Amino acid sequence: MIARALVTLTAVGAVTLGGCGSGSSGGDTSIPGGADTGAVQVIKRWADELRAGDVLAASERFAIPSVVQNGTLPLRLTDRREVEAFNRSLPCGAELTAAISSGRFTIATFTLPERPGSGECGKGVGDLAKTAFVIHNGLITQWRRVVDVNQGKPANQGPVI
Repeated sequence: MIARALVTLTAVGAVTLGGCGSGSSGGDTSIPGGADTGAVQVIKRWADELRAGDVLAASERFAIPSVVQNGTLPLRLTDRREVEAFNRSLPCGAELTAAISSGRFTIATFTLPERPGSGECGKGVGDLAKTAFVIHNGLITQWRRVVDVNQGKPANQGPVI
């Protein structure tokens, strides 16, 4: 009887622990793609805050300095005011749907919704967009828009977010 109870407890413990730490940093593993869960957590929180219209909270996810590239040459943001302006400039919200690792980058795929305070996503609502992130010490150090190429032609990637 005691042996059966120990086997049951061991099995329950193994199942419980099996779900913990399945990535290098723990967290939400429900995002498909197999990217580092710590990076996914940061990206998801940024996207959730932006989508909710909380630009200040979303901006706190960025390191100072950081680099952004959204249909432009890379821009170096050197203070919180510049980071907030960048986040305010994004016309759409972002809902994280997948994330993969590619070297030091985590490439995130988003579905684009309207976001409070912007109202400028327009025809982009429902489109997909991809961004390559570098996450260091729990903060975004690089945010670079990724354009998919489909047989030599740019795929429909929605507006520049």
